[in-house]
Amino acid sequence: MPADFISSLFVFILAGFLGFELIKRVSPLLHTPLMSLTNALDAIAVVGAIILAGAHRSPLATALGTIAIVAATSNVVGGFVITDRMLKMFKASGPRKP
Repeated sequence: MPADFISSLFVFILAGFLGFELIKRVSPLLHTPLMSLTNALDAIAVVGAIILAGAHRSPLATALGTIAIVAATSNVVGGFVITDRMLKMFKASGPRKP
């Protein structure tokens, strides 16, 4: 295996572990605003995955790019759904006062 692959795999695993630990320690009150913020970051991941899948460098890269597109897009959509539900919780249920 090339050293480049090993170092990239190490960074990927370290980033996943660090991200999990950071999210786990966030207060439950901040989870929904944090989800809203990550929608912007996931949009960047979608664009990168589209570029990777569209480059057709190898069948493996295209397959991984397609999987990344599906995963990141579902994360963005889920984030927007959760954010929408949170915003509906703060709307007044009665008639508005002038």
